[in-house]
Amino acid sequence: MSPKRHGVRTLTDYLKDVVERGGSDLHIASNSPPLMRLHGQLMRLTDQTLSAEEVDALLIPVLDEEALARLREARSIDFAWQIDLADAAQRFRVNYYFQKYGMDGVFRVIPSHIPTLAELGLPETLGDMTRHHQGLVLVTGPAGSGKTSTLAALINLLNQSHPRHIITIEDPIEYIHTPQRSLINQRQVGTHTSSFTRALRAAVREDPDVILVGELRDLETTQMAITAAETGHLVFTTLHTNSSIRTIDRIIDAFPHEQQSHIRTMLSESLKGVIAQQLVPRADGQGRAAAVEVLVGTVSVANMIRDAKTFQIGSIMQTGKSFGMRIMDDSLRDLMNAGIITREEALKRATNPQFFA
Repeated sequence: MSPKRHGVRTLTDYLKDVVERGGSDLHIASNSPPLMRLHGQLMRLTDQTLSAEEVDALLIPVLDEEALARLREARSIDFAWQIDLADAAQRFRVNYYFQKYGMDGVFRVIPSHIPTLAELGLPETLGDMTRHHQGLVLVTGPAGSGKTSTLAALINLLNQSHPRHIITIEDPIEYIHTPQRSLINQRQVGTHTSSFTRALRAAVREDPDVILVGELRDLETTQMAITAAETGHLVFTTLHTNSSIRTIDRIIDAFPHEQQSHIRTMLSESLKGVIAQQLVPRADGQGRAAAVEVLVGTVSVANMIRDAKTFQIGSIMQTGKSFGMRIMDDSLRDLMNAGIITREEALKRATNPQFFA
């Protein structure tokens, strides 16, 4: 066990508990007991409610002077942090923020090794999206659906198989990539650059083949990512959308009306694929399984985007299995039929519940 300070548990103690029990997140919150997210559900680590002063004592020592100043100014901060366990270092993605009772901290466990597509339960055909020399690949889904892990698996596949220059722009850096066949430069917003937009603008002058943008957070970053994909770069990025069609509509609708026709044309020419995913509790209670929808940027899909007929893309996906496409309901049904998830969970997440009748 880790050392205690006057009988009080340390932050390292709580983090070790989460890792050893297979949790995904630790919540240290003012006026609340410490909480762990396990298989998608929150549970108490202890019944002791932490005061604002106790939370400050746990969280503030992690920060250096510069990070503490940024927290005090912006009232929230994102960063990566690691602790030493018995056999290896364990990394966490961390967010500190303030609420009415005081400061809170959320620690997301970053797996110690970069997962493969198979380990994530994703189709091996997704690896085909790494073979393009230019274009845009979007990984979408709600928060906590495994988007970062999917991107890491795709970048690692590129690293193992292609001599490319890969630049990642992340907030914060989560998975650490060691160069293999590729040269990989990882940049962290707030540490190595002031913003996604500034780093993306600079990246196109740094001779990259592949650019990973952690998230399309604003209109300018979105426009620059599409432009980079059009001008000879393979761009991977994420959005918080639940389906391929909604992803396309969200991107187009983000632009002023007078620009949307032009953006439709750009997106139709650059989009190589959309991977929409969600994590569903397993029937045996042992974790969660990935349900995934895949849209491949075929000529037919490009025509639908250009002609503002995205509502017809669902039909193309249903008949496009030979291209590696699949709809979310097919994925949920396959998991249900295999006994991996329950019918109840499949119906909760289905686009068309009648599909399961």
